[in-house]
Amino acid sequence: MSDGMLENKEVYISPEVAVVYKQLLQTSIVKEGLVWLKEQNEQTLQDQIELTEIPAPTFQEEMRGKEFKRRLEELGLENIEKDQVGNVFGLYRGTGNGPRIVVSAHLDTVFPEKTDVKVRRDGNKVYAPGIADDGRGLAVVLTLLKLFNNFNIETEGDILFGATVGEEGLGDLNGVKALFKNRDDIDGFISIEPGSPTRATYLATGSHRYRVTFRGKGGHSFGDFGTPSAIHALGRAVARISDLQTPDEPKTTFTVGTISGGTSVNTIAEEATMLVDIRSTDPEELQKLEIRILEEIHTAVAEENKRWDTNSIKVELEQVGNRPAGTQSAHSMIVQAATSATKSLGYEPKLAPSSSTDSNVPISLGIPAVTLGGGGMFGGAHTLSEYFDATNSFYGPQQVFLTILGLVGIKNGSDPVLPKRK
Repeated sequence: MSDGMLENKEVYISPEVAVVYKQLLQTSIVKEGLVWLKEQNEQTLQDQIELTEIPAPTFQEEMRGKEFKRRLEELGLENIEKDQVGNVFGLYRGTGNGPRIVVSAHLDTVFPEKTDVKVRRDGNKVYAPGIADDGRGLAVVLTLLKLFNNFNIETEGDILFGATVGEEGLGDLNGVKALFKNRDDIDGFISIEPGSPTRATYLATGSHRYRVTFRGKGGHSFGDFGTPSAIHALGRAVARISDLQTPDEPKTTFTVGTISGGTSVNTIAEEATMLVDIRSTDPEELQKLEIRILEEIHTAVAEENKRWDTNSIKVELEQVGNRPAGTQSAHSMIVQAATSATKSLGYEPKLAPSSSTDSNVPISLGIPAVTLGGGGMFGGAHTLSEYFDATNSFYGPQQVFLTILGLVGIKNGSDPVLPKRK
């Protein structure tokens, strides 16, 4: 889960989509399913607790992925696969007369190995690193699959239920990238993150990240004075980058997130490293800012070398993150389905700020995608004090359920609003 930007266009629901959701809400199996999801609120929370207590740092999701796969198997999904990067998905088959969509959450957390992930409960509130992000999403995926199974819901389209790896940090969305690299049969994508059922994220904030390493000869601060410093070169680069101007719209940002280097107070640094984060919702602006920042880094190296009349400082650039940016229409069918589902539950739907989630990848490929909230309230995400409040959190699974049904349709009940890709 990542941060976002400005609020976007107003919610739009076409007469065509409104009719579909009127039909859905009059269907007995849908009414019963919504009641069942409310009754499952405690069990969904229990699944959330159990999955959260299995450590899953980015690149170390094996144990949690194995347990998630076991639960999918227990629920009778077809064609369950764990791919080469660790994603776990299985097929809920429809009639074949509709689109194929993905419903997923991410397995990994931002917390390092050996972090205490034991859940502490106080009434409806539960506390643990990762309990919301994305323990909630994983639990909602399982609850929805239980619902489809228990009620034997016959959909027109197919649903791939599962979970991805590598969503957080330097995981660089490698799970969802692999999913779309290996498949060309996906017509729509839903990612479930913690958050309100009123909000649908449909814009993707892209990011390019670099590890920048400056190297030189180094030496003693007094005896070798006159030797250029890797830290000084890094400092020049940070100063130059910090003076850059970027557009407010589309929102485009940068930061030097971490720096390291040197060995002691009286040493001319032989090596210094910084991590740079560059973001925008617009692919062109993202590329333009990236070029400018890389130019400033090379200029900083030249300045440090010129200051001491040498060329001994060198720089190495390693791209460690490439999350694609992307946009889609606020009037697209997947957005209309999500907002109609919210409205059907009596809430006022909102188009959420752009952010960086698994949905970035399909959006960048032109595949309809939204990131939806799994319900409940949460706080302290990405900190050791993370918590989740399960009060009325069943509205999250209900909203995703209605969104899915609108997209894939119900046999002899409603047609899918999401078209198959050509």
